[in-house]
Amino acid sequence: MKIVDVLNQVGTPCYVYDAELIRNRYEKLQSHLPQGRSRFFFAMKSLSNLAILRLMRELKAGLDTVSLFEIQMGLQAGFEPSDIIFTPNVVHFSEIEAAVELGVGVNIENLNNLEKFGKKFGNDYPVCIRFNPNIAIEDQSSKKWYEESKFGIPYKKLGLILDLVQRYNIHVEGLHIHSSHVIMNHDILIKSAELMFQAALKFDDVRYVDFGGGLNPKPRKQEATDIVTIGKVLTTMLENYQHPSGEELQLRFEPGRFLVGEAGTLYVEATVLKKNGNVQFAGVDSGFNHLIRPMFYDSHHKIENMSNPEGRIEEYTVVGNLCEVDNFAKSRHIPTIREGDILAIHDAGAYGFSMSSQYNSRPRPTEVLLDGLEAFVIRERENFDDMVRNQVYRKINV
Repeated sequence: MKIVDVLNQVGTPCYVYDAELIRNRYEKLQSHLPQGRSRFFFAMKSLSNLAILRLMRELKAGLDTVSLFEIQMGLQAGFEPSDIIFTPNVVHFSEIEAAVELGVGVNIENLNNLEKFGKKFGNDYPVCIRFNPNIAIEDQSSKKWYEESKFGIPYKKLGLILDLVQRYNIHVEGLHIHSSHVIMNHDILIKSAELMFQAALKFDDVRYVDFGGGLNPKPRKQEATDIVTIGKVLTTMLENYQHPSGEELQLRFEPGRFLVGEAGTLYVEATVLKKNGNVQFAGVDSGFNHLIRPMFYDSHHKIENMSNPEGRIEEYTVVGNLCEVDNFAKSRHIPTIREGDILAIHDAGAYGFSMSSQYNSRPRPTEVLLDGLEAFVIRERENFDDMVRNQVYRKINV
């Protein structure tokens, strides 16, 4: 299948995802992490299209959600409540109550909500406790990142957690580690695992340890996750773990970027070429309203000129069409770009469309799923009616 044929039908900008690459990524996790003792929950915040969720369900993955609407989307995609976990951050306790009503797994990441949960549910509904594993970090820059992070309960507060669990007879079924690709590497993951395994011994009914996300598919600014080595180390740790109750531990992982990051490409068209001073700009028909990560995180995305791959290499700053500083790449060496050329911005599957917006009143793009020799539009391009659909002028009677 030629991507140009797809783009001729749906236009640009357009997100295209490769279903086979997603399947291969999932199989890699299954093959190298402890077999029979591991379960994977797709972090749907990375890419929440219903067609992608159905693909994950086909692979028998669970779903990691962070909002009630994400839970509802998961249910609409066919997931059972038992296959969905809810890991919100600093939310009103009513959201946790609603998640319990829906029957999904619940992760709690602060002491206030843990106490409210104990008062409300006691031992009637199981819960997982989310830790911030800053005690496992030795590198000072990473330690500072975690100390300033709003996520999870510091491990040093384990005693307070145990007091609440005992006071309200809370049924703790799992321990969760907040992880992030920003700092996660092999050593931190293993040290965090050691801490969680030690903590599990202090609870009566812990059945699993959840390592969250943070798995890096390939090196760039961060170290790629060595799945093979980690799998072997975790297997040994599981074999050596002995709880007084005889309960075996299962492992959970919540991959997002690992599964879909490299599977997604944003295709754009070069619309304007201009030179200001010594900087040669290639303007495209997209912007950070479609892919914010380069501006937000300074993320690196390979850019390929699909229309002129053998052209002379030149240096470009590739920019979007928003009325802001809007860089996709600075001082990037790319084969000569001409007006009308199609550029492929790679590794855009995770947190690309899901973080997109209608800024500058520009519509969000089409999404396409490639599956073998077939291509499917899985989201239509927005139009003007979509932009104004929810804008009203309704009097509030007060």
